[in-house]
Amino acid sequence: MAAVQLTESRRGHAAMLGFSALVAGSFSLGKLAAPLIDPAAITAARFAVAAVLVGAVAGLTRGFPRAALAAPWRYLALGALMAAYFVLMFEGLKTATAVSTAAVFTLTPVMAAGFGWLLLRQRTGARMALALALGAAGALWVIFRGDLAALIRLEVGRGEAIYFWGCAAHALYAALVRKLNRGEPAIVFTFWTMVAGTVAMLVWGGPALLATDWAALPGVVWVTLGYVSVAATAATFFLVQYAALRLPAAKVMAYTYLVPSWVILWELALHGTVPAALVAPGVGLTCVALALLLKE
Repeated sequence: MAAVQLTESRRGHAAMLGFSALVAGSFSLGKLAAPLIDPAAITAARFAVAAVLVGAVAGLTRGFPRAALAAPWRYLALGALMAAYFVLMFEGLKTATAVSTAAVFTLTPVMAAGFGWLLLRQRTGARMALALALGAAGALWVIFRGDLAALIRLEVGRGEAIYFWGCAAHALYAALVRKLNRGEPAIVFTFWTMVAGTVAMLVWGGPALLATDWAALPGVVWVTLGYVSVAATAATFFLVQYAALRLPAAKVMAYTYLVPSWVILWELALHGTVPAALVAPGVGLTCVALALLLKE
């Protein structure tokens, strides 16, 4: 039994490693597309495309057991949280940099640990508390770009502040997955969550969706939509739910500490942009935090 649990744990870690790399790409591409399309419109479109893709995979593998539709409010709650996260992400990227928003994302494990305790009574040990503190310190360092005076004055950009509330929704989602799952396979649970998220976004972003001149959108928006629908929505939804059923909420979200480092590589690959040297200590702290959180 212990060997099986260890194998399942390792699979959960592998899923979150892939999650962190895929999520990072959405920051760099999202930064390019954010000024060109309404956040609600692109979020509604990405949910619809991703729901179709995940539904096709579910239909070919697990099918759609009727038992999974028990208490459908669960999916609506989870879908609404993730819809809020994605809308606020694109809204924040209008004014914030890709690296700084990725740094805000690394505050998610602290919030996930809090929600994990409130909802599941998952306790945070001394090592995990130290890791969360180091990760938060690293995130703040990147957000304020190493400017201690700005930190003291709490000069947070509008985009970073908007995105922070999206990250709070994401952290609550991570804890609720384990709370609300009733034994449904991850792919089936993901599909119904995405269907509910699509419904929520059609209600919320319907006017923006209809008002968008899709034929006139530049190519970068379509590339971004394709990426965020397939890689950063369908794939990451499945990966985080798969991992959340095998790891504590705080460890699931610990992989967000890798996102700023991945974003730096994405920015280097897409734009040849090298971040300021002052950002390096913050990224280093988040990597130390990740190592501490993953230590058994």
